[in-house]
Amino acid sequence: MTQLTSSAQTETATFGGGCFWCTEAIFKSLKGVETVESGYSGGKLKNPTYKEVCTGETGHAEVIQITYDPKVISFRELLEVFWETHDPTTLNQQGADRGTQYRSVVFYHTPQQKELAEKYKAELNKGNVFGKPVVTEITAFDKFYKAENYHQDYFTNNSTQGYCQFVIVPKLQKFRKVFKDKLK
Repeated sequence: MTQLTSSAQTETATFGGGCFWCTEAIFKSLKGVETVESGYSGGKLKNPTYKEVCTGETGHAEVIQITYDPKVISFRELLEVFWETHDPTTLNQQGADRGTQYRSVVFYHTPQQKELAEKYKAELNKGNVFGKPVVTEITAFDKFYKAENYHQDYFTNNSTQGYCQFVIVPKLQKFRKVFKDKLK
C-alpha cells in the first residue's frame, strides 16, 4: 500500500530498529530526509498509546516514518543506514530494550521497496556481514500511528537526559563517522 505524501516528489519509508528515539535522531541528520516522525506500526490495536505498545501485547513496533526526496537519497541508502545503525540479528531486542515492540522491521510501501529490502537482506546474509543471520522482518505497511508529542524530536528536546547521553549519543557519533558524506 502506497502512502500519499505532501509532495509528489517525496516518498515514504517506515523502519523499526529498536527505540524510536535513537532511529529518529539518526535519520533526521540525513540529506534528503524531509521529515521523521516517531510512532507505531504493525499491530492490531487502533490508535495505540505508548503505554499499551510497551506491554508488547498490541503487536506494534516502535517505528519511524520518513518522508524523503529520492533524488537526493535513495531507499537503498536509507536501508544501508538502517542496517548499519542497529543490530538486525537480535530477535525482538535492541540492547537492553526487549520485546516485540523493539523488533527490527522494514514496513515496505511499494513492491520496489519490498524487492530492495529483501535483496539487501539476502546480500547481508550471504556475505555474513554481521556474523549472524539478519532477522529483520520485511512486511507490508498498513497503518502508522504517530506517537505522543513528547516522543517527537526526543533527542533534540532531551539531549542531557541519561538515556540520550549513554545510548543515543554513542550511536550518533558512530553514525556521523560512518556516514559523514550523507549528513545535512
